Amino acid sequence: MPVETDFPSYETLAVQKEGAVLFLGVRNPPMNLLGPELVRDLVSLIQRAEADESIQVLVFKSEDPDYFIPHVDLTQVEEYRAEAARLVGEPSIALLFHHLSSSRLVTIAQIEGRVRGAGSEFVLACDMRFAARESAIFSQFEPAFGLLPGGGATQHLVRLMGRARALEVMLSASDYDAEFAERYGWINRALPADEIDAFVGALAHRIARFPGSGQAAVKDRVNAIALAPAEDFRRDSDIFGAGVHDAETQWLIRTAFERGLQTRDSEMDLAQMIGTLPGN
Repeated sequence: MPVETDFPSYETLAVQKEGAVLFLGVRNPPMNLLGPELVRDLVSLIQRAEADESIQVLVFKSEDPDYFIPHVDLTQVEEYRAEAARLVGEPSIALLFHHLSSSRLVTIAQIEGRVRGAGSEFVLACDMRFAARESAIFSQFEPAFGLLPGGGATQHLVRLMGRARALEVMLSASDYDAEFAERYGWINRALPADEIDAFVGALAHRIARFPGSGQAAVKDRVNAIALAPAEDFRRDSDIFGAGVHDAETQWLIRTAFERGLQTRDSEMDLAQMIGTLPGN
């Protein structure tokens, strides 16, 4: 199918429009952290796509083979939260992600590389998640820093996995591979890396061929059953926002930075690094 080029490009998102489907490659070097630039572009992209009736499906990928979105940029918490307010009226990526889940747009995450913290919460906000067996790594590590996940992980994971498994995932702050994530319900399915592109592309185009009214009606009713109210996301966001300023949390974050937090090499095995922090 010919690629259309009438959709704008963004600093941190590579855009490819194919009919009613937008394929979006996350490209925010050096390691695709969720910072103000990426949140700004996500806000603009969502606004533009929702206003364009010809767009029905968004597929999010990564242009970095090692990192999808590893987590937020912990040096710019206030800045990325402020960017989220441009869409949802409040400085909260939890409400931004809730907005994405509530949108008429069908969203699919094609996960290759590491997706942790708010990166995990972003893909959880998407309607469907497919991961490469060979490379996808998942983690919800905020409790290692004394924090509640602030972008909706608690709301999603408990509903997807059940109470005990959600507690295991969050309280362990460990890394989990795609086959584990599939077994626990974190994702729809794990696929071989050499098949995931074709599978996700075919699925996206198949969905886009059907009436948008049906997609919106189904999402509305499914969300009424399975998506937590915005107020619950707001509460988690507020708890995270307050907790990140706690003295012990700040000390643990500083210590982690000294050991390589937010550097590509150290975060290849983040679970090992945070497991050696004082008190862990």
